Amino acid sequence: METYLVGGAVRDKALDLDIKDSDWVVVGATPQAMIDQGYQAVGKDFPVFLHPKTKEEYALARIERKMGIGYTGFDCYFQPDVTLEQDLERRDLTINAMAESADGELFDPYNGMQDLAQRKLRHVSTAFAEDPLRILRVARFAARFHHLGFSVAEETQTLMQTMSTEEELLAISPERIWRETEKALSTANPDIYIQVLRDCGALKILFPEIGALFGVPQTETHHPEIDTGIHTLMVLQQASRLTDSIDIRFAALVHDLGKGITPASLLPKHHDHENTGKPLVKALCQRLKVPKKAQQLAEVVCENHLLSHRLFELRPATIHKLLKKLDAFRNPERVDAFLMACEADSRGRLGFEERPYPQADYLHACFAACHSVDARQLQQQGFEGKALGEAIERERSRAIGEVKENWPTT
Repeated sequence: METYLVGGAVRDKALDLDIKDSDWVVVGATPQAMIDQGYQAVGKDFPVFLHPKTKEEYALARIERKMGIGYTGFDCYFQPDVTLEQDLERRDLTINAMAESADGELFDPYNGMQDLAQRKLRHVSTAFAEDPLRILRVARFAARFHHLGFSVAEETQTLMQTMSTEEELLAISPERIWRETEKALSTANPDIYIQVLRDCGALKILFPEIGALFGVPQTETHHPEIDTGIHTLMVLQQASRLTDSIDIRFAALVHDLGKGITPASLLPKHHDHENTGKPLVKALCQRLKVPKKAQQLAEVVCENHLLSHRLFELRPATIHKLLKKLDAFRNPERVDAFLMACEADSRGRLGFEERPYPQADYLHACFAACHSVDARQLQQQGFEGKALGEAIERERSRAIGEVKENWPTT
């Protein structure tokens, strides 16, 4: 029985990155032998055990055979005769197929260190094609390591293109698709995730609403980059500069879905795209089982981002209505999140990347003014029920009007 540190821990150690999790593979053992030594069995599809003290994961060396469609149709063999090299061969990328022994000796049968040096994401073997989830993983690694200069190897890119079929990709569970997407959105360059999926043909299958944006023109005056898909990637880049919030980044990614269904006769204009896009955002979120909080923000950004851009033109009553749509009075943090997504949209245009977004300060000031309205005083004046609600709205609008009247003009 021999134990080896494997996968991401070995890779990140070589890249001089912080190691978040350590995974181990055990060669020459049986499930019963692990249990006898105090390990806790937790794997369902194959034997994975938790160390009795560290609680780190230890998996028996295994080989896999493709038995069906998707990423779950595998038969696992994990007898003591499985070698370390055989276990590493089933892994996705060469940089993830290295192991280190207890005394620090490196096992690198598939040249992972060479690919680390060359900054290449390369598949280990043709067995890569048996698991469509690996397309998403490669795209995520491309996003995660983009700042280090990594790119997808040409032969891996070609293989991913042949793998990108509806039969295989749509067999991946919505939860797994969202999990990989969520991880990608937490990287410094989540736009690379979308670009890699598009390059191999997976985007139009897994995220057809986003894929439909590429090649769709916009008015050059407001969008010098013209292509709506390119704009979307630029907005996601800007959102990543502004915040680490996955919810805000996701809202930025899907804010313009309505432009993908604009009738050709109206192009390059996109009248009412904020309203036609909202059902698309909802459908995408429900299909991928996106968390409710992220969905709610994405929908409100899609529907109202143009109002944010036109904030200085709006009447006080309309601004108050916008704050109500944001559910700002019950969820005040929503205002910041909404404005960050809108600022990313404004700056996600060619030549506008560093442009200020004064609408943010203005809406914050309007929201703060609304808090000066004291509902108890209105109740003491005799307002109640529906009349009280109307009085509160009037007073809030009046307070916003004072902000508007005194706001410095440029």
